[in-house]
Amino acid sequence: MTVIAEHVPQPLSKPRLPIGAIANLSFGFLGIQIAFGLQTANVSRIFQILGASIDSLPILWIAGPVTGLLVQPIIGYLSDRTWGRLGRRRPFFLLGAVLSTIALVLLPNSSLLWVAVPSFWLLDLALNITMEPFRAFVGDMLPDEQRTRGYAIQTIFIGIGASISSAAPWLLSHVFGLSDIAAPGHLPLTVRLSFYIGAAALLLAVLYTICTTQEYSPAQLAEFEAASRTRPDTVLPPADNVGLADGSQPRFTAVRELWSDLTGMPRPMRRLALVQFFSWFGFFLLWIYGTPAVAWHHFGATLAGSPAYNAAADHVGVLFALYNVVATVHAFLLPTLAERIGRERLHALNLIAGAIGFTAMLVSSDPTILYLSMVGIGMAWASILAMPYAMLCGAIPYRKLGTYMGIFNFFIVLPQIVVSVVMGSVVHRLFPGDPVGAMAIAAGAFVLAATLAWRPLHS
Repeated sequence: MTVIAEHVPQPLSKPRLPIGAIANLSFGFLGIQIAFGLQTANVSRIFQILGASIDSLPILWIAGPVTGLLVQPIIGYLSDRTWGRLGRRRPFFLLGAVLSTIALVLLPNSSLLWVAVPSFWLLDLALNITMEPFRAFVGDMLPDEQRTRGYAIQTIFIGIGASISSAAPWLLSHVFGLSDIAAPGHLPLTVRLSFYIGAAALLLAVLYTICTTQEYSPAQLAEFEAASRTRPDTVLPPADNVGLADGSQPRFTAVRELWSDLTGMPRPMRRLALVQFFSWFGFFLLWIYGTPAVAWHHFGATLAGSPAYNAAADHVGVLFALYNVVATVHAFLLPTLAERIGRERLHALNLIAGAIGFTAMLVSSDPTILYLSMVGIGMAWASILAMPYAMLCGAIPYRKLGTYMGIFNFFIVLPQIVVSVVMGSVVHRLFPGDPVGAMAIAAGAFVLAATLAWRPLHS
Protein backbone atom coordinates (compact mmCIF):
# COMPACT_ATOMS: atom_id res chain seq x y z
CA MET A 1 0.00 0.00 0.00
CA THR A 2 1.28 3.43 -0.90
CA VAL A 3 0.70 6.15 1.61
CA ILE A 4 0.37 9.59 0.15
CA ALA A 5 1.23 12.33 2.60
CA GLU A 6 -1.33 15.08 2.84
CA HIS A 7 0.00 18.37 1.46
CA VAL A 8 -0.08 21.05 4.11
CA PRO A 9 0.16 24.51 2.57
CA GLN A 10 2.98 26.56 4.05
CA PRO A 11 2.49 30.23 4.90
CA LEU A 12 3.91 32.63 2.37
CA SER A 13 7.01 34.66 3.07
CA LYS A 14 6.96 38.41 2.55
CA PRO A 15 8.34 38.99 -0.97
CA ARG A 16 11.40 41.12 -1.66
CA LEU A 17 10.57 44.37 -3.45
CA PRO A 18 12.52 45.98 -6.30
CA ILE A 19 14.38 49.19 -5.55
CA GLY A 20 11.79 51.35 -7.32
CA ALA A 21 8.95 49.97 -5.21
CA ILE A 22 10.97 50.54 -2.03
CA ALA A 23 11.55 54.14 -3.11
CA ASN A 24 7.82 54.65 -3.67
CA LEU A 25 7.12 53.57 -0.08
CA SER A 26 9.13 56.47 1.30
CA PHE A 27 8.81 59.17 -1.36
CA GLY A 28 6.25 60.97 0.80
CA PHE A 29 8.95 61.35 3.43
CA LEU A 30 10.68 63.73 1.02
CA GLY A 31 7.78 66.15 1.52
CA ILE A 32 7.56 65.55 5.25
CA GLN A 33 11.23 66.34 5.68
CA ILE A 34 10.98 69.45 3.54
CA ALA A 35 8.53 70.67 6.16
CA PHE A 36 10.72 69.52 9.06
CA GLY A 37 13.76 71.12 7.45
CA LEU A 38 11.96 74.44 7.18
CA GLN A 39 10.91 74.10 10.79
CA THR A 40 14.26 73.15 12.32
CA ALA A 41 16.20 75.80 10.38
CA ASN A 42 13.73 78.67 10.78
CA VAL A 43 11.50 78.38 13.86
CA SER A 44 14.04 79.84 16.32
CA ARG A 45 14.63 82.62 13.78
CA ILE A 46 10.87 83.29 13.50
CA PHE A 47 10.40 83.33 17.26
CA GLN A 48 13.35 85.65 17.86
CA ILE A 49 12.29 88.09 15.14
CA LEU A 50 8.83 88.19 16.74
CA GLY A 51 10.35 89.09 20.10
CA ALA A 52 11.28 85.85 21.90
CA SER A 53 14.42 85.82 24.05
CA ILE A 54 17.10 83.14 23.72
CA ASP A 55 16.26 81.76 27.17
CA SER A 56 12.60 81.29 26.18
CA LEU A 57 13.35 79.38 22.96
CA PRO A 58 13.45 75.89 24.51
CA ILE A 59 10.00 76.18 26.10
CA LEU A 60 8.55 77.65 22.89
CA TRP A 61 9.86 74.57 21.04
CA ILE A 62 7.93 72.25 23.36
CA ALA A 63 5.13 71.92 20.78
CA GLY A 64 7.10 69.29 18.87
CA PRO A 65 7.76 66.81 21.67
CA VAL A 66 4.38 67.24 23.33
CA THR A 67 2.41 66.63 20.14
CA GLY A 68 4.69 63.70 19.30
CA LEU A 69 4.23 62.20 22.75
CA LEU A 70 0.45 62.39 22.53
CA VAL A 71 -0.20 61.88 18.84
CA GLN A 72 2.20 59.24 17.54
CA PRO A 73 1.24 56.35 19.88
CA ILE A 74 -2.45 57.07 19.27
CA ILE A 75 -1.99 57.28 15.50
CA GLY A 76 0.10 54.10 15.58
CA TYR A 77 -2.58 52.30 17.56
CA LEU A 78 -5.35 53.50 15.25
CA SER A 79 -3.44 52.76 12.05
CA ASP A 80 -2.84 49.17 13.24
CA ARG A 81 -6.62 48.81 13.45
CA THR A 82 -7.72 50.77 10.38
CA TRP A 83 -8.61 49.18 7.09
CA GLY A 84 -10.47 50.85 4.24
CA ARG A 85 -10.21 51.76 0.58
CA LEU A 86 -6.83 53.41 1.13
CA GLY A 87 -5.54 50.67 3.45
CA ARG A 88 -4.53 51.30 7.04
CA ARG A 89 -1.51 53.64 6.91
CA ARG A 90 -2.35 55.75 3.84
CA PRO A 91 -5.48 57.48 5.25
CA PHE A 92 -3.23 59.00 7.93
CA PHE A 93 -0.68 60.05 5.30
CA LEU A 94 -3.41 62.07 3.57
CA LEU A 95 -4.94 63.63 6.69
CA GLY A 96 -1.57 64.75 8.04
CA ALA A 97 -0.44 66.11 4.67
CA VAL A 98 -3.50 68.33 4.26
CA LEU A 99 -3.18 69.76 7.79
CA SER A 100 0.58 70.26 7.36
CA THR A 101 0.03 72.20 4.15
CA ILE A 102 -2.33 74.58 5.94
CA ALA A 103 0.12 75.07 8.84
CA LEU A 104 3.07 75.76 6.52
CA VAL A 105 1.13 78.66 5.02
CA LEU A 106 -0.03 80.04 8.38
CA LEU A 107 3.30 79.98 10.28
CA PRO A 108 5.38 82.44 8.17
CA ASN A 109 2.44 84.84 7.99
CA SER A 110 2.24 85.20 11.77
CA SER A 111 2.86 88.81 12.76
CA LEU A 112 2.80 88.19 16.52
CA LEU A 113 4.52 85.61 18.69
CA TRP A 114 1.25 84.38 20.19
CA VAL A 115 0.00 83.67 16.66
CA ALA A 116 3.20 81.94 15.54
CA VAL A 117 3.26 79.53 18.48
CA PRO A 118 -0.20 77.96 17.82
CA SER A 119 0.69 77.71 14.12
CA PHE A 120 3.83 75.83 15.13
CA TRP A 121 1.73 73.48 17.28
CA LEU A 122 -0.58 72.78 14.33
CA LEU A 123 2.39 72.06 12.07
CA ASP A 124 3.93 69.61 14.53
CA LEU A 125 0.59 67.91 15.17
CA ALA A 126 0.01 67.42 11.46
CA LEU A 127 3.53 66.21 10.71
CA ASN A 128 3.30 63.65 13.51
CA ILE A 129 0.02 62.33 12.10
CA THR A 130 1.76 61.74 8.77
CA MET A 131 5.21 60.65 9.92
CA GLU A 132 4.49 57.77 12.31
CA PRO A 133 2.55 55.63 9.79
CA PHE A 134 5.38 56.14 7.27
CA ARG A 135 7.81 54.51 9.73
CA ALA A 136 5.49 51.54 10.20
CA PHE A 137 4.76 51.37 6.46
CA VAL A 138 8.32 50.33 5.62
CA GLY A 139 8.18 47.63 8.30
CA ASP A 140 4.84 46.43 6.94
CA MET A 141 5.98 46.10 3.37
CA LEU A 142 9.56 44.77 3.54
CA PRO A 143 11.08 41.47 4.72
CA ASP A 144 13.70 41.71 7.45
CA GLU A 145 16.64 41.39 5.06
CA GLN A 146 15.48 44.52 3.16
CA ARG A 147 14.61 46.73 6.12
CA THR A 148 18.04 48.32 6.54
CA ARG A 149 17.91 49.23 2.86
CA GLY A 150 14.31 50.43 3.19
CA TYR A 151 15.06 52.76 6.08
CA ALA A 152 18.29 53.86 4.39
CA ILE A 153 16.28 54.90 1.31
CA GLN A 154 13.87 56.70 3.60
CA THR A 155 16.88 58.48 5.09
CA ILE A 156 18.04 59.45 1.59
CA PHE A 157 14.69 61.13 0.92
CA ILE A 158 14.83 62.77 4.34
CA GLY A 159 18.29 64.11 3.57
CA ILE A 160 17.32 65.44 0.15
CA GLY A 161 14.19 67.13 1.48
CA ALA A 162 15.89 68.69 4.48
CA SER A 163 18.89 69.83 2.41
CA ILE A 164 16.73 71.72 -0.05
CA SER A 165 14.41 73.26 2.53
CA SER A 166 17.10 74.21 5.06
CA ALA A 167 19.02 76.14 2.42
CA ALA A 168 15.92 77.53 0.70
CA PRO A 169 16.06 81.09 2.12
CA TRP A 170 19.78 81.32 1.25
CA LEU A 171 19.14 79.99 -2.26
CA LEU A 172 16.26 82.40 -2.88
CA SER A 173 18.47 85.28 -1.74
CA HIS A 174 21.86 84.42 -3.26
CA VAL A 175 20.81 82.49 -6.37
CA PHE A 176 17.47 84.03 -7.30
CA GLY A 177 18.19 87.54 -6.02
CA LEU A 178 15.24 87.97 -3.64
CA SER A 179 15.67 90.29 -0.67
CA ASP A 180 16.41 88.79 2.74
CA ILE A 181 15.91 92.14 4.48
CA ALA A 182 12.67 92.92 6.28
CA ALA A 183 11.29 95.57 8.62
CA PRO A 184 11.73 94.92 12.35
CA GLY A 185 9.31 92.26 13.55
CA HIS A 186 8.68 90.90 10.04
CA LEU A 187 10.04 87.87 8.21
CA PRO A 188 12.02 88.28 4.98
CA LEU A 189 10.27 87.36 1.74
CA THR A 190 12.79 84.54 1.26
CA VAL A 191 11.56 82.79 4.42
CA ARG A 192 7.86 83.18 3.62
CA LEU A 193 8.27 81.98 0.02
CA SER A 194 10.29 78.97 1.23
CA PHE A 195 7.35 77.87 3.38
CA TYR A 196 4.86 78.23 0.51
CA ILE A 197 7.01 76.10 -1.79
CA GLY A 198 7.45 73.56 1.01
CA ALA A 199 3.69 73.30 1.52
CA ALA A 200 3.12 72.39 -2.14
CA ALA A 201 6.03 69.95 -2.19
CA LEU A 202 4.82 68.11 0.92
CA LEU A 203 1.31 67.59 -0.40
CA LEU A 204 2.48 66.40 -3.82
CA ALA A 205 5.08 63.99 -2.39
CA VAL A 206 2.63 62.33 -0.02
CA LEU A 207 0.01 62.01 -2.77
CA TYR A 208 2.63 60.31 -4.94
CA THR A 209 3.23 57.58 -2.33
CA ILE A 210 -0.51 57.12 -1.81
CA CYS A 211 -1.07 56.68 -5.56
CA THR A 212 1.90 54.36 -6.27
CA THR A 213 1.68 51.89 -3.38
CA GLN A 214 -0.68 49.14 -2.32
CA GLU A 215 -0.74 47.86 1.26
CA TYR A 216 -0.85 44.26 2.47
CA SER A 217 -4.06 43.35 4.26
CA PRO A 218 -4.00 42.42 7.98
CA ALA A 219 -4.56 38.77 7.01
CA GLN A 220 -1.54 38.80 4.70
CA LEU A 221 0.65 40.37 7.38
CA ALA A 222 -0.43 37.71 9.87
CA GLU A 223 0.53 35.03 7.35
CA PHE A 224 3.91 36.64 6.75
CA GLU A 225 4.58 36.70 10.49
CA ALA A 226 3.67 33.02 10.78
CA ALA A 227 6.10 32.24 7.96
CA SER A 228 8.89 34.20 9.65
CA ARG A 229 8.47 32.14 12.80
CA THR A 230 9.12 28.94 10.84
CA ARG A 231 12.56 30.14 9.69
CA PRO A 232 15.35 28.73 11.90
CA ASP A 233 17.61 31.73 11.26
CA THR A 234 15.09 34.31 12.41
CA VAL A 235 15.00 35.75 15.92
CA LEU A 236 11.55 37.14 16.70
CA PRO A 237 9.79 38.22 19.87
CA PRO A 238 7.27 35.85 21.46
CA ALA A 239 3.97 35.59 19.64
CA ASP A 240 1.69 38.41 20.66
CA ASN A 241 -1.26 36.31 21.79
CA VAL A 242 -3.34 37.86 24.50
CA GLY A 243 -6.47 35.81 24.00
CA LEU A 244 -8.42 34.19 26.81
CA ALA A 245 -8.81 30.44 27.29
CA ASP A 246 -11.93 30.32 25.12
CA GLY A 247 -10.13 32.08 22.27
CA SER A 248 -11.79 35.43 22.80
CA GLN A 249 -9.89 38.65 23.31
CA PRO A 250 -9.87 40.64 26.55
CA ARG A 251 -11.70 43.96 26.34
CA PHE A 252 -8.88 46.38 26.87
CA THR A 253 -9.53 50.01 26.27
CA ALA A 254 -7.09 51.74 23.94
CA VAL A 255 -5.39 53.49 26.86
CA ARG A 256 -4.99 50.28 28.90
CA GLU A 257 -3.68 48.38 25.91
CA LEU A 258 -1.18 51.11 25.09
CA TRP A 259 -0.03 51.10 28.71
CA SER A 260 0.31 47.31 28.61
CA ASP A 261 2.40 47.51 25.45
CA LEU A 262 4.57 50.26 26.95
CA THR A 263 5.32 48.35 30.16
CA GLY A 264 5.74 45.09 28.25
CA MET A 265 8.25 46.35 25.66
CA PRO A 266 10.59 43.62 24.40
CA ARG A 267 14.01 43.75 26.05
CA PRO A 268 15.93 44.82 22.90
CA MET A 269 13.48 47.68 22.44
CA ARG A 270 14.18 48.93 25.98
CA ARG A 271 17.88 49.43 25.21
CA LEU A 272 17.15 50.98 21.84
CA ALA A 273 14.82 53.38 23.63
CA LEU A 274 17.69 54.67 25.77
CA VAL A 275 19.89 55.04 22.70
CA GLN A 276 17.17 57.10 21.06
CA PHE A 277 16.68 59.22 24.18
CA PHE A 278 20.26 60.47 24.28
CA SER A 279 20.56 60.76 20.48
CA TRP A 280 17.55 63.02 20.13
CA PHE A 281 18.52 64.98 23.25
CA GLY A 282 21.62 66.09 21.35
CA PHE A 283 19.88 66.91 18.09
CA PHE A 284 17.14 68.94 19.76
CA LEU A 285 19.83 71.12 21.34
CA LEU A 286 21.27 71.71 17.87
CA TRP A 287 17.90 72.71 16.40
CA ILE A 288 17.05 75.10 19.22
CA TYR A 289 20.44 76.69 19.76
CA GLY A 290 22.02 76.32 16.32
CA THR A 291 20.93 79.72 15.01
CA PRO A 292 21.64 81.83 18.14
CA ALA A 293 24.88 79.92 18.81
CA VAL A 294 26.28 80.54 15.33
CA ALA A 295 25.01 84.12 15.36
CA TRP A 296 26.71 84.91 18.70
CA HIS A 297 29.83 82.75 18.59
CA HIS A 298 30.76 82.81 14.91
CA PHE A 299 29.19 86.01 13.51
CA GLY A 300 29.16 88.28 16.56
CA ALA A 301 25.46 89.07 15.97
CA THR A 302 23.35 89.51 19.12
CA LEU A 303 20.37 91.49 17.75
CA ALA A 304 17.68 89.31 16.16
CA GLY A 305 16.59 90.61 12.78
CA SER A 306 19.75 92.66 12.16
CA PRO A 307 21.61 92.19 8.84
CA ALA A 308 24.37 90.24 10.63
CA TYR A 309 21.80 88.04 12.35
CA ASN A 310 19.97 87.32 9.08
CA ALA A 311 23.31 86.42 7.47
CA ALA A 312 24.05 84.05 10.35
CA ALA A 313 20.57 82.51 10.15
CA ASP A 314 20.95 81.93 6.40
CA HIS A 315 24.36 80.37 7.09
CA VAL A 316 22.77 78.00 9.62
CA GLY A 317 20.32 76.95 6.92
CA VAL A 318 23.26 76.09 4.67
CA LEU A 319 24.93 74.15 7.50
CA PHE A 320 21.75 72.18 8.18
CA ALA A 321 21.50 71.49 4.46
CA LEU A 322 25.10 70.26 4.51
CA TYR A 323 24.61 67.76 7.31
CA ASN A 324 21.54 66.46 5.48
CA VAL A 325 23.56 66.11 2.26
CA VAL A 326 26.15 64.12 4.22
CA ALA A 327 23.35 62.01 5.69
CA THR A 328 21.95 61.35 2.21
CA VAL A 329 25.30 60.15 0.87
CA HIS A 330 26.10 58.16 4.00
CA ALA A 331 22.72 56.42 3.87
CA PHE A 332 23.81 54.71 0.62
CA LEU A 333 26.64 53.06 2.58
CA LEU A 334 24.65 51.94 5.62
CA PRO A 335 23.29 48.61 4.27
CA THR A 336 26.74 47.38 3.18
CA LEU A 337 28.47 48.60 6.35
CA ALA A 338 25.77 47.04 8.53
CA GLU A 339 26.34 43.65 6.89
CA ARG A 340 30.07 43.87 7.59
CA ILE A 341 30.24 45.17 11.16
CA GLY A 342 26.68 44.78 12.46
CA ARG A 343 23.88 47.28 12.89
CA GLU A 344 24.66 48.03 16.54
CA ARG A 345 28.36 48.79 16.15
CA LEU A 346 27.79 50.80 13.01
CA HIS A 347 25.23 52.93 14.83
CA ALA A 348 27.61 53.47 17.77
CA LEU A 349 30.46 54.58 15.50
CA ASN A 350 28.22 57.03 13.69
CA LEU A 351 27.11 58.52 17.00
CA ILE A 352 30.76 59.03 17.99
CA ALA A 353 31.28 60.88 14.69
CA GLY A 354 28.37 63.11 15.67
CA ALA A 355 29.88 63.81 19.09
CA ILE A 356 33.11 64.89 17.38
CA GLY A 357 31.08 67.17 15.12
CA PHE A 358 29.39 68.89 18.05
CA THR A 359 32.74 69.33 19.78
CA ALA A 360 34.21 70.94 16.66
CA MET A 361 31.62 73.72 16.89
CA LEU A 362 33.21 74.83 20.17
CA VAL A 363 36.89 74.94 19.22
CA SER A 364 36.91 77.99 16.98
CA SER A 365 34.90 81.12 16.22
CA ASP A 366 35.81 80.78 12.53
CA PRO A 367 32.59 79.99 10.59
CA THR A 368 34.49 77.70 8.20
CA ILE A 369 35.08 75.16 10.99
CA LEU A 370 31.34 74.58 11.02
CA TYR A 371 31.47 72.85 7.64
CA LEU A 372 33.72 70.15 9.10
CA SER A 373 31.49 69.69 12.13
CA MET A 374 28.48 69.05 9.89
CA VAL A 375 30.19 66.00 8.36
CA GLY A 376 30.21 64.10 11.66
CA ILE A 377 26.74 65.33 12.58
CA GLY A 378 25.45 64.23 9.17
CA MET A 379 26.85 60.72 9.62
CA ALA A 380 25.09 60.47 12.97
CA TRP A 381 21.85 61.83 11.53
CA ALA A 382 21.81 59.21 8.74
CA SER A 383 22.27 56.46 11.29
CA ILE A 384 19.66 57.81 13.74
CA LEU A 385 17.05 57.91 10.99
CA ALA A 386 17.69 54.37 9.77
CA MET A 387 19.48 51.97 12.08
CA PRO A 388 17.24 52.01 15.20
CA TYR A 389 14.14 51.35 13.10
CA ALA A 390 15.79 48.52 11.17
CA MET A 391 16.81 46.94 14.49
CA LEU A 392 13.43 47.57 16.10
CA CYS A 393 11.36 45.83 13.41
CA GLY A 394 13.03 42.50 14.21
CA ALA A 395 12.18 42.82 17.91
CA ILE A 396 8.42 43.47 17.80
CA PRO A 397 5.36 41.59 16.43
CA TYR A 398 4.08 42.64 13.01
CA ARG A 399 0.49 43.19 14.06
CA LYS A 400 1.55 45.85 16.56
CA LEU A 401 4.19 47.49 14.40
CA GLY A 402 2.38 50.82 14.30
CA THR A 403 1.70 50.79 18.04
CA TYR A 404 5.29 50.01 18.96
CA MET A 405 6.63 52.54 16.47
CA GLY A 406 4.46 55.11 18.21
CA ILE A 407 5.68 54.00 21.64
CA PHE A 408 9.26 54.11 20.37
CA ASN A 409 8.60 57.74 19.56
CA PHE A 410 8.23 58.40 23.31
CA PHE A 411 11.99 58.16 23.50
CA ILE A 412 12.37 60.74 20.76
CA VAL A 413 9.99 63.25 22.32
CA LEU A 414 10.78 62.73 26.03
CA PRO A 415 14.34 64.07 25.68
CA GLN A 416 12.95 67.00 23.72
CA ILE A 417 10.55 67.76 26.56
CA VAL A 418 13.45 67.62 29.02
CA VAL A 419 15.42 70.01 26.83
CA SER A 420 12.43 72.34 26.48
CA VAL A 421 11.69 72.51 30.20
CA VAL A 422 15.17 72.37 31.73
CA MET A 423 17.87 73.41 29.30
CA GLY A 424 16.94 77.08 28.97
CA SER A 425 18.01 77.78 32.54
CA VAL A 426 20.90 75.27 32.40
CA VAL A 427 22.49 76.83 29.31
CA HIS A 428 21.92 80.32 30.70
CA ARG A 429 23.73 79.47 33.94
CA LEU A 430 26.56 77.39 32.48
CA PHE A 431 27.21 79.41 29.33
CA PRO A 432 25.96 82.98 29.88
CA GLY A 433 26.31 85.13 26.80
CA ASP A 434 27.37 82.33 24.44
CA PRO A 435 24.80 79.58 23.76
CA VAL A 436 27.31 77.58 21.70
CA GLY A 437 28.10 75.82 24.99
CA ALA A 438 24.92 73.80 24.46
CA MET A 439 26.86 71.85 21.84
CA ALA A 440 29.13 70.46 24.59
CA ILE A 441 26.07 68.96 26.28
CA ALA A 442 24.93 67.54 22.92
CA ALA A 443 28.34 65.88 22.43
CA GLY A 444 28.12 64.24 25.86
CA ALA A 445 24.65 62.90 25.11
CA PHE A 446 25.91 61.30 21.89
CA VAL A 447 28.77 59.58 23.71
CA LEU A 448 26.27 58.05 26.15
CA ALA A 449 24.08 56.88 23.27
CA ALA A 450 27.06 55.29 21.49
CA THR A 451 28.07 53.42 24.64
CA LEU A 452 24.58 51.95 24.97
CA ALA A 453 24.39 51.04 21.28
CA TRP A 454 27.67 49.12 21.02
CA ARG A 455 26.59 45.65 22.23
CA PRO A 456 24.39 43.42 20.02
CA LEU A 457 20.73 43.80 21.00
CA HIS A 458 20.13 40.09 21.61
CA SER A 459 23.27 39.56 23.71
